[in-house]
Amino acid sequence: MRLVTMILLCLQSSISLGDTDLYGEQLSDARTVRISEILSHPDRYVDRKVKIAGLVDDVCPMKGCWIDILARGSEETLRFKVEDDVIVFPVAARGRDVVAEGVLRKHELSREQAVREMRHMAEERDEAFDEASVTGPMVIYQIEGAGAEVNDET
Repeated sequence: MRLVTMILLCLQSSISLGDTDLYGEQLSDARTVRISEILSHPDRYVDRKVKIAGLVDDVCPMKGCWIDILARGSEETLRFKVEDDVIVFPVAARGRDVVAEGVLRKHELSREQAVREMRHMAEERDEAFDEASVTGPMVIYQIEGAGAEVNDET
């Protein structure tokens, strides 16, 4: 029974829709909000379901559990985080168009928590990390993902 459940979760994780691959839940018909709008006024969107569009700028190299979405014509990105091992984004998604939907969350980190988070991110990328680069507490906004559609074509 556990094997059947795992197979169903894997099948649900990614479904091909022709030109796009669906990861997680089907997207709603909600209006797409610009990443710049969310980042300019994040408290308007915290704990609310939002839909964004852009390019997959980066993918979690360890488990595929997050993607950074880059706003077109900008350098602004917003992280789209999913539950580990429930949805897995392939590294090959980098550079592809994406539409993603989930709940925007605000994470307030103490300096110690921020150091742990930044160290973890550096380890994922096999990069050096200098603890002194974190000078105080930080706030991170990210979307807790429900579903995303990634274009098959680059």
